[in-house]
Amino acid sequence: MIPLSVLEDYQQSDGMRNLTTWFLNLVMQLEALHQAGADRHERTATRTAHRNGTLDRSLRTRYGDYTLTKPQFRERPFETNVFGRYACVEKAMVNAIAGSYLQSVSTRQVESIIAHLGIDQLSPSSVSRIAQNHDREVQEFLARPIEHPIPYLFHDASYYTIRDGPLYVSKALLVSAGVREDGYRELLSPTIADCENEAFWSGFFDELKERGLTGVQLVVLEGHRGIQAAVASAFKGASWQMCQVHTTRAVLRSVLKKDQREITDLLREACGTERRLQECADDLAGRGYTRAAATIERLLPWHLNYTAFLKEHWNRIQTTNGIERINKEIKRRTRVVGAFPSEHALLRLAG
Repeated sequence: MIPLSVLEDYQQSDGMRNLTTWFLNLVMQLEALHQAGADRHERTATRTAHRNGTLDRSLRTRYGDYTLTKPQFRERPFETNVFGRYACVEKAMVNAIAGSYLQSVSTRQVESIIAHLGIDQLSPSSVSRIAQNHDREVQEFLARPIEHPIPYLFHDASYYTIRDGPLYVSKALLVSAGVREDGYRELLSPTIADCENEAFWSGFFDELKERGLTGVQLVVLEGHRGIQAAVASAFKGASWQMCQVHTTRAVLRSVLKKDQREITDLLREACGTERRLQECADDLAGRGYTRAAATIERLLPWHLNYTAFLKEHWNRIQTTNGIERINKEIKRRTRVVGAFPSEHALLRLAG
């Protein structure tokens, strides 16, 4: 039964504070009763702890600061679900701060927003520490088993500025996804790549295989160095497909801007036919774009591997467009960061 005085207090300006304080204090009294095995001053053989007064503790919530009366035990610490033994911020507030950080709100903006709720002295570093609560979830995601065969494997990289000792350097965040036999896409893991040689790719593929990756038939990516040999050794009988969008970008790097629209249309029309791609290369060479022609000829052997699979799959397996959309979303959320203090910080946010 709620006391009449509490109901009367609720009608006042700070009624919600009084009602919540009364309720949370009552919760802790009930917790103390269960943990001690007896009520205050009760004589019983089931008692496991004796009361040792109370301690005022502050609880910071989205409704403001509360001062609660926490019971104390003589034999052992009293534990409560109202707040952790050393916590002074309500869990809902912590989740709101961490969620804002992960939704691309900068740490300083979070600090400003929380200040309007009456919480001061919340530094950007404090926001980052609160966001670290997600580390366990990220690690579980990175280490989870891969339970379904994946015939199509996709990789796409984005580049971020990361602090490495006293220097800030650009490193690649490689996002991997697979399409299962039942047609569903499964995100596998983000990985930071210091280099793109065969050793890196072999090690990366070995990690995926240790988690249970099987059934790979085609690896679709943007043509990193060392990928061909790594695919051949890691997935016997599998081949790799050069993303056609990245092929077009590589060709256009050596083409004058005034001709890029026309060359793009030619490449789009030639896609899917080896003869027409070779004719496009010959045309570029005749115009003086020898480097662009050499790029087409160099990538041609790995440009049409997708045609060996079901035709209804072609539109989805000739490019990495599906995974590029994921990278764009990561970029949107990381843009406010600028430079990351460590690789771990980038993996936390991307993961």
